[in-house]
Amino acid sequence: MWERLAVFLFLVVVALGSLGGAGWLVATGQAVSVEGLFLVLVALLLALVSGVSIYVMIRGAMEAIQAPSAAAKAAAATQSKPAQAKPAQTAQTTEQTSAP
Repeated sequence: MWERLAVFLFLVVVALGSLGGAGWLVATGQAVSVEGLFLVLVALLLALVSGVSIYVMIRGAMEAIQAPSAAAKAAAATQSKPAQAKPAQTAQTTEQTSAP
């Protein structure tokens, strides 16, 4: 659990730092050169990748929280249903053919 928290916080810092760096490059006018433009694109791409990773981590954690409650509801639903009688099996008749 502590590892996930550390990774989550690291990804948040990377995403915010990348967005801040891209904003700084645009604000100071360094993004007008080719090198600055590529640096802004790399920073935005890094922010995008870390943002998607954050989204996947949050979604996985929410599914892990909801999975036990869904399983408990399903178990309670199956236990509360009365036992249904099985339908009576019908006797199958086989036709015997006589050989000539």
